[in-house]
Amino acid sequence: MLRCMPLPAAPTVVISGTGLSHPPHTISNAELVASLTESVLRWNDEHADEIARGELAARPVPDEEFIVKASGIRSRYVMEKQGVLDPDRMRPLLPLRSEDELGIQAEMAIPAIMEALDQAGRRPDEVDAIIVGCSNLQRAYPAVSIEIQHALGAGGWAYDMNVACSSATFSMQAAADALRSGSARCVVVVNPEITSGHNNFELRDFHFIFGDACTAVVMERADDATGAERWVVLGTKLETQFSNNIRNDFGFLNSSEARPGEERDPHDLIFRQRGQQVFKEVCPMVATHITGHLDALSLDAAAVRRFWLHQANLKMNQLIAKGVLGRVPTDDEAPVVLDEFANTSSAGSVIAFHRHRADLVSGDVGVICSFGAGYSVGSIVARKC
Repeated sequence: MLRCMPLPAAPTVVISGTGLSHPPHTISNAELVASLTESVLRWNDEHADEIARGELAARPVPDEEFIVKASGIRSRYVMEKQGVLDPDRMRPLLPLRSEDELGIQAEMAIPAIMEALDQAGRRPDEVDAIIVGCSNLQRAYPAVSIEIQHALGAGGWAYDMNVACSSATFSMQAAADALRSGSARCVVVVNPEITSGHNNFELRDFHFIFGDACTAVVMERADDATGAERWVVLGTKLETQFSNNIRNDFGFLNSSEARPGEERDPHDLIFRQRGQQVFKEVCPMVATHITGHLDALSLDAAAVRRFWLHQANLKMNQLIAKGVLGRVPTDDEAPVVLDEFANTSSAGSVIAFHRHRADLVSGDVGVICSFGAGYSVGSIVARKC
């Protein structure tokens, strides 16, 4: 009789380093409000006749109180400030680079990666896999990840991934799977989010939401890790559910799909959302997701020392954590960075993890969780060694 040999236990995966980089330019709520107010007044004046006939609705004037009340955001970092605040432009003004120059996303990724590698005690040439996960890639191909691989002098393989605001956690599960399967031994997950490029700075409901930043995470097998700090990945869980409530139609078919006289609305080709619907649908979805993930790992929510949640909206984070804990979390339990960074898409939960984990002790458990367009939800449960 033939006997099947038992499969060897899957290698333990650890997070051994994180890094963060952001542009030097900041924009306050007051600056954004002043810029958009001038732009709105001009637009309403230019379309006064259509507004009077009821063919168009007047655009509302923004205010600082609305921004803080709606989101908790007070400031954001951006790759370029002048173009964003120019009422005649209302978007970043980025110099076009030649094909011989390092791309802007690769450039912002390198410092974050180097910080993460330094924490992990690794050299760039010891990296054998790179996954770029972010909401908006600057081009279709060649992959930004392969450009980063080349710039670092890393080996192995690289690819880009886009699951909107959940790109980091989805990439981290892909990294863990690669490490467990043996297709990589040292993986860098990097999230170069230039969200200002896809933000709609012309409308009050959207202009304040996004900021630019890049995070990086080094993941390895526990047996190979030598860094001073290691977080054992206890489990990863991903979930998706289709929705059009957060959407961006920019893509390579834009120039082919329009018919004469039926040009696409430019606002379709950048970020847009139905905010109230997103709030109502995503919050319970994420709370249920986290609770289910903890249950599958035989962990009680009360045993979780910290929740590093996606940094999109303060009220959403409070409601999600309340759904898991049964009460509103303290700032210590669910730290916030969106007041400084705004929504940095996939980078947000990793910024929270990067900035707010040093005080935790061996044995403490935390949850990194992202959620966004798709809908998509991803969670990483980790324990400090």
